[in-house]
Amino acid sequence: MAEAQHGSQRKSLTQRREAIRAILAGTGCIHPASVHDPISARIAQEIGFECGMYAGSTASLAILGAPDLILLTLTEFAEQARRITRACDLPVIADADHGYGNALNTQRTIEELETAGIAALSIEDTDLPRPHGAPRPRLIPLDEGLGKIRAAVAARQDPALVIMARTGAVSITGLDDAITRIRAYATTGADALFLTGVTTRHELDTLAGEAKLPLFLGTLSEEISDRAYLASRGVRIALQGHAPFQAATEAIRATLQALRDGTPPKSLAGLAPPDAARRWTREAEHAARMRAFLGG
Repeated sequence: MAEAQHGSQRKSLTQRREAIRAILAGTGCIHPASVHDPISARIAQEIGFECGMYAGSTASLAILGAPDLILLTLTEFAEQARRITRACDLPVIADADHGYGNALNTQRTIEELETAGIAALSIEDTDLPRPHGAPRPRLIPLDEGLGKIRAAVAARQDPALVIMARTGAVSITGLDDAITRIRAYATTGADALFLTGVTTRHELDTLAGEAKLPLFLGTLSEEISDRAYLASRGVRIALQGHAPFQAATEAIRATLQALRDGTPPKSLAGLAPPDAARRWTREAEHAARMRAFLGG
């Protein structure tokens, strides 16, 4: 159990980062667990996920109750990352969006997320937050994107920290521009390429043929969701969305509605068993600390 792995047997941050590097260097494709807080990360670790994905979208929902419009600050994002990584050994990948500004802001983002315990992170070339008068998402110029990724690589202190160059060019500017960008980003010192908007095998086959780095897919359509196929195209990590957060909010709504409608607490359905809650909160470990240090 995860509880037995806590305390003195915890993995170092470098070990967690090396675990992500091992996945990228492998031949298979894994799906990360979408995590947004300490409990969700501990559950993912207990189930046996190889790594977790902490996204800007779920962070905005969990911290602000707001949509993914870059309303979250770096401080808020990094503090939640710190809460997650201190609570478990699960290697956590962070979607660091646009680096919260220009190349220098991106370096600050790397510093904050590295010290917060993140194992890997992505910096994207979307023009964020959405500029005034822009009806659709757009990308920053390639030179600016290259500057951000190079700045990110230069900012890391632990060489094991994984930095991914992310682009949504496929769905925003087209396949030809996506090829140009991944070729360029492969020269920056980034460790992997994070692609969003890829929905067809033609697109993935074309990009995989050009990619010089392992691939991370941020979107999965039915056409490309076969893991054996993804692995054969150099995709080492493929996100399956953020269903756990959606499920959690629906469970809260259903429970509150049942209580409002008069269901007695003892008759509620879908509650976590007490022993599970005790594991996820590390109750036995805290009890041992109380005995050791408080005389309880």
